[in-house]
Amino acid sequence: MEEMAQKLLLRPFLSIPAKQLSGPLRSQPPLLLCRVSAAPCNLTWRLPIPFTTVPATTRTFSTTLVFRHTFNIQDGDDFQDRVLKSEKPVVIDFHAQWCGPCKILGPRLEKIVAKQKGKVLMAKVDIDDHTDLAIEYEVSAVPTVLAMKNGDVVDKFVGIKDEDQLEAFLKKLMGP
Repeated sequence: MEEMAQKLLLRPFLSIPAKQLSGPLRSQPPLLLCRVSAAPCNLTWRLPIPFTTVPATTRTFSTTLVFRHTFNIQDGDDFQDRVLKSEKPVVIDFHAQWCGPCKILGPRLEKIVAKQKGKVLMAKVDIDDHTDLAIEYEVSAVPTVLAMKNGDVVDKFVGIKDEDQLEAFLKKLMGP
């Protein structure tokens, strides 16, 4: 399923005609990114551009520490397995796409969670997609952040916090 998602994400970039990728200067070979290393590769010969290459000017994505400790909840079963049954403490960010403060708090919270190097996880719950979870956990405004340990809510806040407040929130969750 992950491979299919990657293909769907990259489809607009992979369908760019080869003429557009090689640029106006026909004397220079196109600058491409290698599929495996994502490092620029100068091609010294003229071959059709393979399906797996992308232009050097295209933004790429990677699996950084932030994304290893942060995940989006897909459904109720996913929430049960990844949050309620988690052996590690979990911070749950209830947010919405239309929420301005959520767009500020989310990255800030992800950064602080990543600094914990796996001692705490972060689950992101879109309240428009998972209204049942928002109701169950009494989310009346966004952003709302819950701290869970062993399946129980141990702390909660609503609204934006600065980085110092977020660090204190996580330290309280992780305990001594």
